[in-house]
Amino acid sequence: MLVGREQERQVIRKLVASARVGESGALVLAGEAGIGKSALLEDAAAAVTEAGMRVLRAAGIDAEREVPFGGLLQLLRPVLDHLDAIPAPQAEALGSALALVPGSAGERFAVGAAVLSLLSRVADDGPVAVIVDDAHLLDPPSAQALCFAARRLTADPVVVLLAARDETPSVVSSAGLPTLVLGGLTDADAAELAGSLGRRLPDEARARLLSSTGGNPLALLELTDEGFDALPPGAPVPVPASLARTFARRADALSEGARTALLVAAAAGGDLAAITDACALLGVSVGDLDEAAREQLLTVDAHRVTFRHDLVRSGVYAEAAPGARRAVHAALAQAVPADDVDRRAWHLGEATASPDASVAAVLDEAATRARGRGAWAVAAAGFDRAAGLSPDPADRAQRLVSAAESAWRAGLPDAALDQLARASELPRSPALRTRAATLDGTIAARTGSVERARDVFVTAGTRADVDPDTAVAMLAEGILACMFAGDVATAEAATARIAALEPRTARARWVGSMATAVADILAGHGGPDLLRAAMAEVDQYLDDPQLAPWLVILPLYLRESTVGRDVIPTVVPHSRRRSDIGGLPILLFYVARDQATTDRWDDAVAGYTEGIQLAREAGQATDLTACLAGLSWLEARRGDADACLAHAEEALAIAGEHHLGFHQTWAMTALAERELNLGRTDAALERFRELDVVLADLGLVDVDISPAAEMVEVLVRQGKTDEAGALAASLTERAEVKGQPWSLARAARAAGLTCPDTDVDVCFSVALAYHQHTPDAFETARTELAYGSRLRRMKRRVDSRPHLRSALATFERLGAVPWADQAAAELRATGETAQRRSATGLDHLTPQELQVASMLAAGRTTREAAAALFLSPKTIEYHLRNVYLKLGIRSRAELAGAIPG
Repeated sequence: MLVGREQERQVIRKLVASARVGESGALVLAGEAGIGKSALLEDAAAAVTEAGMRVLRAAGIDAEREVPFGGLLQLLRPVLDHLDAIPAPQAEALGSALALVPGSAGERFAVGAAVLSLLSRVADDGPVAVIVDDAHLLDPPSAQALCFAARRLTADPVVVLLAARDETPSVVSSAGLPTLVLGGLTDADAAELAGSLGRRLPDEARARLLSSTGGNPLALLELTDEGFDALPPGAPVPVPASLARTFARRADALSEGARTALLVAAAAGGDLAAITDACALLGVSVGDLDEAAREQLLTVDAHRVTFRHDLVRSGVYAEAAPGARRAVHAALAQAVPADDVDRRAWHLGEATASPDASVAAVLDEAATRARGRGAWAVAAAGFDRAAGLSPDPADRAQRLVSAAESAWRAGLPDAALDQLARASELPRSPALRTRAATLDGTIAARTGSVERARDVFVTAGTRADVDPDTAVAMLAEGILACMFAGDVATAEAATARIAALEPRTARARWVGSMATAVADILAGHGGPDLLRAAMAEVDQYLDDPQLAPWLVILPLYLRESTVGRDVIPTVVPHSRRRSDIGGLPILLFYVARDQATTDRWDDAVAGYTEGIQLAREAGQATDLTACLAGLSWLEARRGDADACLAHAEEALAIAGEHHLGFHQTWAMTALAERELNLGRTDAALERFRELDVVLADLGLVDVDISPAAEMVEVLVRQGKTDEAGALAASLTERAEVKGQPWSLARAARAAGLTCPDTDVDVCFSVALAYHQHTPDAFETARTELAYGSRLRRMKRRVDSRPHLRSALATFERLGAVPWADQAAAELRATGETAQRRSATGLDHLTPQELQVASMLAAGRTTREAAAALFLSPKTIEYHLRNVYLKLGIRSRAELAGAIPG
């Protein structure tokens, strides 16, 4: 019987009721040991069973934390017959993870996406309750996959209830799921529970018990049973943290054989067959556990040994002498089934106190199998343990690097860096040094330490023992890190080194050309010709995930209408199919940046928003900063002043902490344009000047990054014509050096704002001609607005109107509200009433609704869209219903007509 907890039960009942009608819910019950989490889960399980829901249950077991996906298999075993009903790549990933089929689980989020799809499929047949006790003890890959799915359940009849201790960090406690922290029972409920044993404490002792235990149910029961009332006045009162010792004292009273059998059971994880065989090897009998059962420490049934509470296991195991624990693990290593290689390896590792090559080899094999199944955290721990038991320093270094690679894939960058640091102190072959440097630089680049990434990659790329192809790859990555850091000088030095190399493969030569082009563009001397040449070879690299960023950078840096545009839509879908969430944020940033410089601003907002979410989830500070800065820039132009400020300030804070100079300048640009659109020209000019100083300090002289065109416009508004004219002339010189239509168009616009009246038509006609060769609709409209405004001030009102109408239409289509307002005001000043565009349903779609609508309008099925966006089909349908309502449509055919292609 559950005593008290009425408020907590009500919270769970509401979640269950919502799930039964198709509104998903997830809840972590958190609290200290013995606080009543398990009792609440049992109560919930009874309630959902009575309600007719299907129940999937599992429990974390400390002894199985090193068994890859053991918790997930325990949870999903009853529904694996539905595996073939989910998308094939996900089914393959999950099947491989659970060792049901050969293959690789791939990226660490792929299995989570598969769990989401599987739960959604099972819920098609009726509401489902997922209940996991001791979730903090789940093997990390299982916990990651389950939490990934739980975060994304929205419109499925599924409720997820997890219980976890909050004393120590775990995957579940840091997953960002809704959490209900359990406190102690009320005095009345605690007194009822304490009295349930039939003993009556004196009033003074009862009051002391209730106040000292804080209402912890297990403490109340155990301390009452342990003779709490016999404690002398002033004696320290045992509290929940000491309960493990309370249970261990009961074990002390057992016979020697029973204590040994109890320790075997504590180390074995409940498998009665393995316990029986291990006990025999140690000269005791499993029957000796009967003594422990009489002391109410555990129960024994036909197949398993179940401890009364996990604290019992913890207390027994922690109090045992190290030698006794090793002997038990050695016996269990022989006793577990022959095909249970993972548990055998773990027991062998725990049984070995000194380096042993044969045991290290077994652990290495187990870790390799875990890696192949995508159990990256388990693999990392296995390789690390194998390294610790390796007598040969070279083997130890090899295994530490393997551990670090798996730790990074598991989302554990700090552990990976620690393992790399330990490996660096050992003898390593040139190939292993290169592997380590590649990983070290990658971690630094993605987590925000771009200056360190730059140093690691450039140093590795200039080593004499590195082959030319590898050196080019390293130096190219170093140049990307230089770009993020805003370090032009080092990027130029890296290109000089690339030029001196003679790579053997076409792929390496292509990467070298791309990296050289980027560095040259940043330095302001050439680059576009190299990019155009690289475009001719791009088709052969479209399926190479390592080259995905370069494939998107190519058209982004060119900014030309006709070159490379068809590459961009192919890159992100490839990553989505691989469930490569770790690689997606930076690609989403690049693609969103491209969309923000064309005419697809709504898509850009959706891409930036998804990138921010995924970068936060993957712990990637560099990519998070990029997406925040890009979004804030777009929000400034859309007139979302508050959102722009919040996102830009967060981007600047992260950029400052990690020296991300490139994205610092983007966020500064956003804040300057925000001031401009709020009509605060003095503040805007000051921010643009600050940005110009930062760009100069960083050596970022690429004219495309310069705010000179915007500064000319502000200076003209303020009547500072001489300064505006000089700046426009300087901008024209720089744009002509680069020779790209985008920069030439902006320079011609600046010239048109500052030239004599007789030259206005020539300057703006040149600007508009250049704009025809770029996809940037906003810049074109900005030039038309500037042209029309100048013509109006010259009293050429009739001539100004076509340009102002065109600018207004583009700004309204883009959603650039402040700029549309300016264009409308200018048009009214010519004597023409501006026809403003009414808000449409598209304007009211959320970023995720727009993503869903775009995918479905393009012909994807519900399940294909769900797989691509890492959502359930029911969630896709939920968003689709909202889209239909907002757009006033009823069918996919109408949707295709309502969403721009």
